[in-house]
Amino acid sequence: MEREDSSVVFRNRHSTVNKEGKRNWVYALQPKGKLYQYRTWLSYVYIVAFFGMPFLKIDGNPLFQFNLLEGEFIFFGSLFTPQDFVMFGVGMIIFILFIIIFTLIYGRVFCGWVCPQTIFMEMVFRKIEYWLEGDANKQRLANQKKWTTELYLRKTIKHILFLALSFAISNTFLSYVIGVDQLFTIMREPVSQHLGGFIALVFFTGAFYVVYAFMREIVCTVVCPYGRLQGVLLDKNSIVVAYNNVRGEPRNKKKTTDGAGDCIDCGMCVQVCPTNIDIRNGTQLECINCTACIDACNMMMEKVGRPKDLIMYASENAIAAGEKFKWTYRIKGYSFVLGVLMVLLGVLVVTRTTFDATILRVPGQVMQENADGTISNLYRIKVTNKSNKDLPYRLVSTHPGVTIERIGQTLDTLRGRQLAEETFFLKVPANAVKKRKEKYEIVLMSGEKNMAEKSAVFIADL
Repeated sequence: MEREDSSVVFRNRHSTVNKEGKRNWVYALQPKGKLYQYRTWLSYVYIVAFFGMPFLKIDGNPLFQFNLLEGEFIFFGSLFTPQDFVMFGVGMIIFILFIIIFTLIYGRVFCGWVCPQTIFMEMVFRKIEYWLEGDANKQRLANQKKWTTELYLRKTIKHILFLALSFAISNTFLSYVIGVDQLFTIMREPVSQHLGGFIALVFFTGAFYVVYAFMREIVCTVVCPYGRLQGVLLDKNSIVVAYNNVRGEPRNKKKTTDGAGDCIDCGMCVQVCPTNIDIRNGTQLECINCTACIDACNMMMEKVGRPKDLIMYASENAIAAGEKFKWTYRIKGYSFVLGVLMVLLGVLVVTRTTFDATILRVPGQVMQENADGTISNLYRIKVTNKSNKDLPYRLVSTHPGVTIERIGQTLDTLRGRQLAEETFFLKVPANAVKKRKEKYEIVLMSGEKNMAEKSAVFIADL
C-alpha cells in the first residue's frame, strides 16, 4: 500500500522523518470534538493532582514519594524501605502484569489519556503555542517565510514560558523524589550547601524544556519503551483507535463512483495527529490512541451527512466482522484479572505495618527458672518506626499468664525512620509449658493501637 509518494512504501518510513532523512516537524491542528473536551477536563484533574500531591501527607508521610537515592518508596502514606524488598518485588510484578493485561485489552489508551508526556505536551505546551503563534497552518506558513520582528518576539515569549513551566515541573518532579520539605530547604539555603540538588534541578529543567520544546512526539515514537512493548502485546482482539476500512474504502472525495466508501479522503485525521501518522493505514507503533483523529473524522462526516465513527475504538476482528463494540468474555475475564491485581496491590499497601520488628533469642542464653514459679527466655528485639513522627511504643503478650520484663535501657518512644533495639525476658508459668519449643505472640503497641504482631520462639528444658 503506497501513500503520498510512489517511492515511499507504508511501514518502510518513520512518520516524522522525510525522504531525505531529516526531521519532519509536526504541525498538528488543534482537534475539536467531544473526546478532545473530555481529555481537556481530565488534564485539568491530572495537572492539579500532579502539582498538589507532594503537599498531601498521611501520618507525616507524603502521599507518594520515590526516593531512589535512599531506596525508600511511599505509597498512600505507607513507607517501604530496602527491608521490604520482597513486598516491593511482588508489587512490581503486579504492576508489570497489569500493564501487559491492560494493553492486551485496551491498547495504548494510557498514552493518549493519562501519560504525563501527552498531557503536558498537548494540553499545556501546544496550547501555549496555539495562543502565541496561531493554528498549525499559520505556524507552518510563518516558519517557511522570512521571520519578522513580531514572530521573533512571539517565539521568544513562547520559549520563556516553556522554560518557566519546565522549571515548575522539574521542582515538582524532585519533590516526588526527595520530598517537598527537603525541596524547600534547598530553595531557602545557599546553593553551596545543596550543590547536588541544584545540579539536579538544572538538569531536569533542561531535560523537560528540550522534551517539550523540541523532541515532542519523538519521545512517544522512539524513546518510550512502552511504545515498543505495545507492538508485541497487541493482537487482533485488542481495542485500539482504528479506521473502519470495510466501510471507508474505496475512498472518493465526491462519492461519484459506484461502490465508493464513506471516506472522503480529506486528510483531517492526519492533520490533527500529534505523531503525523495516517490511521487509515492500520494500527501503527506511533499511534498513542489520543482520539484526535476520531473527533476530526466525526466532524467531517457530520458536515457531509454521513454516519459518524468511521474512525473509532474497536478491534481489528470486530471491524472485519462488522460488529460494534461489546463486552466480550475475553474483555470481562481480563478486566476481572485486572481488578484482582488492583485489589491485591491495595491489600499489600493497606496491611503495611508502621512498626517492623525482628525478635530473636539472645545467643548463648539458656532457660532461667524464677522464684515466682515462672521460667523465662532472654530476647533481643530490633524495631523500626517507618513513619516520620516519633510514636509511643510498648510490648504486650497476648497469652494469659505470660509476661514481658524489659531489662537494661528500655524504649518508650520510637523516633521516626529510626532503628532501635532493646532486651527483654519472656516469662511463662512453669506449669503452662507443655512442649520443649513453643511460639508466643507479642504485640507491638503505640498507645492503644496495635501496630504489628511478632512471634517469639520459647525453648524450655523439659
